[in-house]
Amino acid sequence: MPYSLVFTESYEKLEQRFLRQHPDMRDRYHRTLALLEDNPFAPALRLHALKGSLEGLHAVSISLQYRITLELELREQEIILINVGSHGDVY
Repeated sequence: MPYSLVFTESYEKLEQRFLRQHPDMRDRYHRTLALLEDNPFAPALRLHALKGSLEGLHAVSISLQYRITLELELREQEIILINVGSHGDVY
């Protein structure tokens, strides 16, 4: 069963800025979202739990350099997108 992606207003602003700054990542970003919606546990996403100040969140990879941080609500089949950007920006 597919998951539902939740785009908050704050995430949509981050997304617009990310895509404006990295237009070459647009297709890869959208493929990552489609895979995340279909199967967040797909090995290609490299889903992992975060620690420290970001404990409770997870991250997936768009590429080696770029990540999406998210909240994963398994019981509701929802994925709440939190941040998108380079490794240093989102952690």
